[in-house]
Amino acid sequence: MRIIDADSAVRALPFDALIEALRTMFREGCTVPLRHHHGVEVPGKAEATLLLMPAWTPGGYIGIKMVTVFPSNGEKGLPAIMGQYLLLSGDTGEVLAMIDGQTLTARRTAAASALAASYLAREDAATMLMVGAGALAPQLIRAHLAVRPSLREIAIWARDKTKSQALADKMAAETGRNVTAASDLEAVARTADLISCATLSKQPLVKGAWLKPGAHLDLVGAFTPEMRESDDEAVRRARVFVDTREGALKEAGDIVLAVKAGALTPEAIQGDLYDLTRGTATGRETAEEITFFKSVGTALEDLAAAQLAYSRA
Repeated sequence: MRIIDADSAVRALPFDALIEALRTMFREGCTVPLRHHHGVEVPGKAEATLLLMPAWTPGGYIGIKMVTVFPSNGEKGLPAIMGQYLLLSGDTGEVLAMIDGQTLTARRTAAASALAASYLAREDAATMLMVGAGALAPQLIRAHLAVRPSLREIAIWARDKTKSQALADKMAAETGRNVTAASDLEAVARTADLISCATLSKQPLVKGAWLKPGAHLDLVGAFTPEMRESDDEAVRRARVFVDTREGALKEAGDIVLAVKAGALTPEAIQGDLYDLTRGTATGRETAEEITFFKSVGTALEDLAAAQLAYSRA
């Protein structure tokens, strides 16, 4: 069994190759059962959670992501969420590799947003706003640059200005672009060609009224039905796309709450990544339209990333 740690996973999952691996997997499809969700008792502490997310291609590979959530880990100086990915042969069941789950998840999540942007963002997009300065933010910037190298101005906004400035300095040195820490969210949002959000917000951060003609809004955070990063006006003004219809309509607050408010109907969702990659839905149609993409993640993306990592590590 091959062990692919975090550093090896980064090297094995360059965004150009990973985005194309996701494009192929969405186009061809795979089997994705419902994820398993189990409560785990921890004596004297808060209940933990075990998540199992399988996917496979018949005769190809079987993948299982195992994630644990132990809320009391902070008392021991440990992260609350940990995960690993097992890749098995779909022919024999042999375990082929164990891959760092955190790195794999972060890379494939950013790649899925970039895959959507390859269909939805303007080809001449020049300005990007990154809302949030957490672990996913640099991954999203890198991934979007892989499909829109035309981006030359990048602003980063976060509630913690120290974090946004540190990330801006790091990404400026890495990318050679003009990367700045923004203090006025509305001002930079009104000028951005591409806005990517990765936060834990429960209240809208980006207002639909701020989106300029031709803007593309990419929403990655807000992964429960009660969380959201955009308001109802954003979906009213935009052509709306999701990574998977089933997941978005069940788990994505930006979609669930908009539907509940009557700002969006399930039928008004233009397509998902299956539709875009297979050509059954049209991506950006005009330079002036506003596009909106919401992802919640799927085990298909994990399997595509794991196969790529195994082939390159």
